[in-house]
Amino acid sequence: MNELEQLLLGRQVTAQEINTPADVLAKIPKIIKRPAIIRQGNHVLCQRCGSRLMPKQVLLPNGNYYCPKCLMLGRLTSTQSLYSIKEVNAFGKYQQNPLTWQGKLSPYQQRVAQKLIVFSQQSGDHLLWAVTGAGKTEMTFYMLADALKKQKRVCFAAPRIDVIGELLPRMQAAFATTPIACLTGKSPEKYRYTQFVLCTTHQLLRFYHAFDLMIIDEVDAFPFLGNKMLSYASLKALKQGGSRLLMTATPDSTLLKAFKAKTDRSEYLPLRFHQHPLPVPKIICRKHLREDLRQNKLSPVFKNKLQDFVKEGYPFLIFVPKIALLKPLEKLIKQVIPASCAGTTVYANDAERLTKVKALREEKLTFLITTTILERGVTFPKLNVLIFLADDVNFNMPALVQIAGRVGRSSQRPDGQVIFLCEHLTCKVKKAKQQIMLLNRKAKKMKKDE
Repeated sequence: MNELEQLLLGRQVTAQEINTPADVLAKIPKIIKRPAIIRQGNHVLCQRCGSRLMPKQVLLPNGNYYCPKCLMLGRLTSTQSLYSIKEVNAFGKYQQNPLTWQGKLSPYQQRVAQKLIVFSQQSGDHLLWAVTGAGKTEMTFYMLADALKKQKRVCFAAPRIDVIGELLPRMQAAFATTPIACLTGKSPEKYRYTQFVLCTTHQLLRFYHAFDLMIIDEVDAFPFLGNKMLSYASLKALKQGGSRLLMTATPDSTLLKAFKAKTDRSEYLPLRFHQHPLPVPKIICRKHLREDLRQNKLSPVFKNKLQDFVKEGYPFLIFVPKIALLKPLEKLIKQVIPASCAGTTVYANDAERLTKVKALREEKLTFLITTTILERGVTFPKLNVLIFLADDVNFNMPALVQIAGRVGRSSQRPDGQVIFLCEHLTCKVKKAKQQIMLLNRKAKKMKKDE
């Protein structure tokens, strides 16, 4: 199979995307050609992203239609076609032992890992609900290895680029003999045909019935949660009869309801890999936090916590609800802590985001002031966390739980400080703490019942 055909296996791309004339594509054996955008009753349907559009809103001056929903992948109009070749799993050499990971799972993790292998052999959706720091990624290794041995094509996807950046070196180490294509909107790597694909959920829009096994991590995270386009993309990228595993630490009510009667298709682990409890947040309420900031000063309790963090000597994260608060808070924080404690701000569109995260992990920085971009999918050992204005509308209950879950993830320091600093004791703040305490009780009971 030549290089051009490999670009089309299990994919849906335009002739322009792969710089190949349509007449050349038409001569390829078993080529599948579909119109990119079609008129369907009173709507216009984009066959790449599944969006149903109102004709008047997507009509071009020349009378053609376009799709505004998936513009990030390149403009698609009704004059274009999507080209594919049916996935045939042409991976070449069979691997008897694709898993090169040398770590060990706890007995609790081993039970889940064995259940996941069973899931991978069943078509349809499955759920893994495990607390932050439970080792979800490691528990999928045996599932992935089993699929790779059986010559299945696999995909591990997550909504956020940061998570994919964290996963790539771990997956490369765990499957050292398996080529892995890592695809994100900012990835310099061009697409290549591989048995194992690691990607953001947006990249699934370019696949068509490609994967026998798909794992989607952080399904409760933006932008995947509630996104019909990305949900459609993940289903279209899966082969008919394929298996899809949804993973989360904070499932919403819709997801729990969907699996309530499917206990044979879901697995639950309330225990972290090191078997220590989740750090329970300390809630501190102080009035006028916003007003203090407007007057260029910090609340005394905020100052005390910062100095406490510095005294402990561990790295820390300060979460804020809005980008506009980053710089003012950075200026004030640097006035109350020693100059030797280097720190900076980070947010979603920060060009140096990955570099700054790496610097904190390598202890070249002492702290980062961040938005919710670091609420999940990133791991720092020996961390403390403070959420400034935890009662703000931009922090929902799952986000608070996820942020708290950044702490205590290392067996070297399985505890740590989590501070919810807020003006008002809201329901979501209380519920976040209550959920963490509930998970700890369930974990304690699981250990007791052994």
